[in-house]
Amino acid sequence: MAGLDGWQRSCYAGSVSAADEARAIVVMGWVNARRDHGGVVFVDLRDRSGILQLVFNPERSAAAHVVAEELRGEFVVAARGTVVRRSAETVNPNLPTGEVELMVSEARILNRCRPTPFAIDGGDAVAEATRLKYRYLDLRRPAMQNNLILRHRLTKTIRDYLDRHGFLEIETPVLGRSTPEGARDYLVPSRISPGEFYALPQSPQLYKQLLMVSGYDRYFQVVRCFRDEDLRADRQPEFTQIDLEMSFVDRDQVMALVEGMLREVFALREIALPNPMPRLTYADAIGRFGTDRPDLRFGLELTEISQLVRAVEFKVFREAVERGGIVKALRVADGSRLSRKDLDSLPEVAAPYGAKGVAWVKLNPDGWQSPIAKFFSAEQRAAIEAACAAAAGDVILFVADDAKVVNESLANLRLHLADVLSLVPENAFAFTWVTDFPLLEYDAAEKRMVAVHHPFSAPNAEDLARLESAPAAVRAQAYDVVLNGTELGGGSIRIHRPEVQARVFALLGISETEARDKFGFLLDALAFGAPPHGGLAIGLDRLCMLLSGANSIRDVIAFPKTQRAACLMTEAPSAVDPRQLRELGLRLA
Repeated sequence: MAGLDGWQRSCYAGSVSAADEARAIVVMGWVNARRDHGGVVFVDLRDRSGILQLVFNPERSAAAHVVAEELRGEFVVAARGTVVRRSAETVNPNLPTGEVELMVSEARILNRCRPTPFAIDGGDAVAEATRLKYRYLDLRRPAMQNNLILRHRLTKTIRDYLDRHGFLEIETPVLGRSTPEGARDYLVPSRISPGEFYALPQSPQLYKQLLMVSGYDRYFQVVRCFRDEDLRADRQPEFTQIDLEMSFVDRDQVMALVEGMLREVFALREIALPNPMPRLTYADAIGRFGTDRPDLRFGLELTEISQLVRAVEFKVFREAVERGGIVKALRVADGSRLSRKDLDSLPEVAAPYGAKGVAWVKLNPDGWQSPIAKFFSAEQRAAIEAACAAAAGDVILFVADDAKVVNESLANLRLHLADVLSLVPENAFAFTWVTDFPLLEYDAAEKRMVAVHHPFSAPNAEDLARLESAPAAVRAQAYDVVLNGTELGGGSIRIHRPEVQARVFALLGISETEARDKFGFLLDALAFGAPPHGGLAIGLDRLCMLLSGANSIRDVIAFPKTQRAACLMTEAPSAVDPRQLRELGLRLA
């Protein structure tokens, strides 16, 4: 094997074109494939930019041909030669470099490679556990490289946009203190202060508010955040946010700035976004779609029919309304595509969300076809059809229970049906803002009010007077941006007056003593002339996943964790030396 010995790469393999004909170049990369045709060796050299075909002809360079005979897949090689046009019959239209090839005059093997556990150049399915264990090999694959290159371009676009709009990129601490009202913290023991701990940040929320108090009126950060929570396909224990905060702004100004940023991001894929983006209130989103993150790429809207069925003979509906619950319907246009087997399987889809059943009605030209049809008069049937804008050929689904069960069940039935009926158009991007969230909600498990977003969101000014008398009815100046049913990010106008912040803490069951202990620095800062301010954080990982079309957030992160928060490559987390524990004053149970 040889070293570089003064060789310098002159260009990337994927950048070579017909314009470089007759040019002498040096390329370096990995052997993607090797073919021997009548003594002439052809090698596809791969680097992050693409593939260039190398030609080793013994009549041109016997020494280079000797090197080519040794080459195998994923060997690291450097090649010097002259760019030549391919003959018309050998042009490869599937490669950006397919019009040319490099006639090699000299080559060096920079490193060998043992047989890889999976093919780097193939499209074969590979178990994710294997991909994560050998992540450094997985990252050589073009699909993964394209994802990470897109992530870089996306991040740079955002940085450039915010810089043009007067934002300053300011770093905030990674070692902070643990605070209530969030997910579980990752804790870091302090060696210098035995028995005390830092917490890794779940977000820079309080620091960015303090920067507003400090007069840095436009802040942003591409920031790592940490949450010790159960993981899903779109969650990681450590993740990246585009975090921003602005002073002297209202909700609409923050939303307009973020819309402009997203328009520039999606222009990377030549996708035009609506201007302005659609908006839904929280109440409308729940009412029409059963969720505060609706997928608007398809219809299937919900209709509440509680008042229409409060006196029907069908006691499941009637008694649900009498108990204070609701009944909602979901109309499926041209429901003849749903077989009886499809309809009978729907209760299993809804059951995990608490639904005890899913009733259905097929609207045939001669009337209702349904096990529950006999419980409804002609007038009641007509009223339900009119409310749902239903016609012959449609199917109407019903769920009756408390509001939470009904909404969650039908929201997920809606997604299920969109998949079954192929209602989601390919390559569609449907944005919406969701606004006017409740400030607080009652948590039955904790038996107290909790913040819907976080304790620092400002109440709507018109609701402030009833903060104590009707806290569940108070709306927050909060807003989420939703794409294709995924929450991309959320934000709010913040509380900037200490007395209002103290009132919200009290409603959350945080005593004055605890508030002073946990958030005294914030309350003090708000009392020193805090300006009105607000902001938003967007999940960079989620945004990149949706923009790239990846199936998992793990496919847009260089070194992700598994759903058990483990790194299969480095085998983290791991046991540590007992001496380290003693230094920290820790003892394992």
